[in-house]
Amino acid sequence: MMNGRKLWRLPEKGKVRGVCAGLAEYFDIPVLLLRVIVVLSLFFGLFAITITLYFVLGFVLDEKPQAVSEQEASSPAPGQLLDELARDMQRDEQRIREMERYVTSETFGVRSRFRQL
Repeated sequence: MMNGRKLWRLPEKGKVRGVCAGLAEYFDIPVLLLRVIVVLSLFFGLFAITITLYFVLGFVLDEKPQAVSEQEASSPAPGQLLDELARDMQRDEQRIREMERYVTSETFGVRSRFRQL
């Protein structure tokens, strides 16, 4: 595993068995780039190695479970998380300002004095 990630096949995103799509997701590179590299390796003397490795990975790697795919798809984007955090901070800042306004008001002072009696 690399950075806590697991290598899967992604047949729903792939062309043949989803090996390139899985490798591209694992290494966080565009699928098209990886496919171009595979095709070029076929033409530049690595035909047998490339075909053998591709089909071995195609049969050895497990398909990515739908639950993992759906969980990743449903997780919010970093921008959405930052927007939500900004809203929460604005709301909290407003509440702190209201508390500060109350604590520094004459009403708070009078109530505190009555409680001390």
